[in-house]
Amino acid sequence: MNCKVGKTKNANEVKLEITIEASKFDEAIKKVYFKSAKYFNIPGFRKGKAPMQIVEKYYGKEIFYEDAFNEVAQDALEEAVKENNIEVVSRPDIDITQMEKGKDLIFTAVMQTKPEAQLGKYKGIEIKKIEYNVTDHDIEHELSHMQEHNARMISIEDRPVESGDIATIDFEGFVDGKAFEGGKSEGHDLEIGSNSFIPGFEDQVIGMKIDEERDIKVKFPDEYFSKDLAGKDATFKVKVHEIKKKELPKLDDEFAKDVSEFDTLKELKNSIKEKMQKENDEKAKYETQEAVIKAVCENIKVEIPSGMVELEIDNMIKDIEQRLSYQGLKLDQYLQMMGKSQEDMRKEYEPQAMEAIKSRLALEAVIKAEKIETTEKEIDEKIKEMAKNYGKENDEEFLKNENVRKYVKEGLTSEKAMEFLVKNAKMK
Repeated sequence: MNCKVGKTKNANEVKLEITIEASKFDEAIKKVYFKSAKYFNIPGFRKGKAPMQIVEKYYGKEIFYEDAFNEVAQDALEEAVKENNIEVVSRPDIDITQMEKGKDLIFTAVMQTKPEAQLGKYKGIEIKKIEYNVTDHDIEHELSHMQEHNARMISIEDRPVESGDIATIDFEGFVDGKAFEGGKSEGHDLEIGSNSFIPGFEDQVIGMKIDEERDIKVKFPDEYFSKDLAGKDATFKVKVHEIKKKELPKLDDEFAKDVSEFDTLKELKNSIKEKMQKENDEKAKYETQEAVIKAVCENIKVEIPSGMVELEIDNMIKDIEQRLSYQGLKLDQYLQMMGKSQEDMRKEYEPQAMEAIKSRLALEAVIKAEKIETTEKEIDEKIKEMAKNYGKENDEEFLKNENVRKYVKEGLTSEKAMEFLVKNAKMK
């Protein structure tokens, strides 16, 4: 293989002219023939048994060219990119110059390359100090959740339904005297005051006694999801079977013993405060980093190639597809539900993609300017930590994988660059 590297009129673009020896291209043609021979049905021969020359005569000598090109071109292109230390950020635009059996295969590939950001001001960046302190209200709020979680239900038999009760009801809804689909349920537990039903419904259940039946009249909201019911008057026939009420446990030392490993309520509160403060500190750290890198990005000069943005959006959409798959959804189904096309989604994510790319390029420029490095020892320690988390402590292939080392090195170095920027920022 031979490769010539050239430039185009556009910045951050490279043109590779690649020549693959005739013998290698001819070998690829034979390989493709043997792979696909079984599909050819030519008169006078059993299916898949026609010699290559006969297949070429019958279908044309170019029949195997495209697949043969794909067989050799990708590897040759990857080798050329690696040999010339080119950081490619787009798919190649291929143009075939010569492709014929018995001759060298010659093609060009134009690709966009990774740009280098020119730093503006990056030290002494002024940002507002971000901090979140845990208040007594925060702790009480968390304790109330714990109370709710540990509440017990008690049956009420000596009074009608009140706000806050859970009423077990049967109901059936009618519009214009006719029952509608999805408007009937039996043994439904409804928390009065939760506003989980149509406005006005829960208020009219208040005052009902066990075994009492009542017609409840409501109006569906104009923006109700079902167009057949939106804005219409409805009557629900309702019967109460049971009334229950949550009984919250008392907040005392016994409660602390029941719900945690602590002996006193004071210790439990301190633990909650410590945990919440740790979460708040992480949130403040993340938002501070975001504010600093955003300010640095406002001061850099860089021209981001379109292909780089497209690949970033591709990765974002792959992440979305993966998350949707956990919910049993496909991307097409999600887009249909949202009333969007793939093109709409790509446009929507373009600003976010640009921002992510700018941030990475800015960090890389800081790493270069400040000569920030990560030691082999730091990389080893991080890989051991990852191996422990993934249950791969004895997996030598993982521990020595070069791609893993590269990924860890880039991550640690970027973290150091971010720490440098925050340390050198001015908090107002």
